[in-house]
Amino acid sequence: MLQETRLHRIRVLLNRLNQVSTEQIIRELGVSRETARRDIIELEAQGQARRVHGGLVAIETPAEPPLTERLAARAKEKRAIARAAAQLLQPGQTLFLDAGSTTTLLAEELRALSGLTIVTNSLHAALALSAGEEDQPLNNQIILLGGTMSAGAQQTRGEITVGEISRYRADVALLSPVGIEANCGASSFHLHEAAIARAMVQHSAACYLLADHSKLGVVSRMVYAPPKAITTLITDSGGDNSAALHALQQTLAAVKVV
Repeated sequence: MLQETRLHRIRVLLNRLNQVSTEQIIRELGVSRETARRDIIELEAQGQARRVHGGLVAIETPAEPPLTERLAARAKEKRAIARAAAQLLQPGQTLFLDAGSTTTLLAEELRALSGLTIVTNSLHAALALSAGEEDQPLNNQIILLGGTMSAGAQQTRGEITVGEISRYRADVALLSPVGIEANCGASSFHLHEAAIARAMVQHSAACYLLADHSKLGVVSRMVYAPPKAITTLITDSGGDNSAALHALQQTLAAVKVV
């Protein structure tokens, strides 16, 4: 079993139980004690859990507010980030777009562009991209990923969604993380969101992160992209996160500040 598969299964256990013992990992995954120990060390290094005597505990982080609240928070900064991201794109590219608040605003900006293929799991993004009269031709090809939904969710998710992502090879994945930190990279709060973002990164030639200043230096529960996998971070200069911004500028390949 590949390590990434083992780590995913341990993350699922942590998400459900909040605490997992070494014995549980050995029993559930059918691995040796030494392999379990290495995986425990790796999950702690990724900032996804904390080692304790006999196993792992989940790192407690605040849950994300609803998308409507996130869209309203720092809307001016997010709009500027979305516009800067749109300027980096070229006709003919295939894009992945996740269901973050800033990528939802990016979808509105992309309507002014043409010749793009945009693959997303966000209903908000898909509706923004396809807005117009019924017989009006679209500037871009819009593909909404299949998958399951839960009450109130405006996105598709689950194994079907992740499986569909693997059918594509995108030029750029444009993602809006819960947090971005110099050592751990990009992270999300929910397991299902992290799984989708991770798949989008893995099946893209480049990864652009759209993150306002409040997300800099933040590590949420599920890390989905290490620093080396991030091509460009697009952020703003607001707030008092100069130390976190400087660390990211030293670590990432490119940081664009708007």
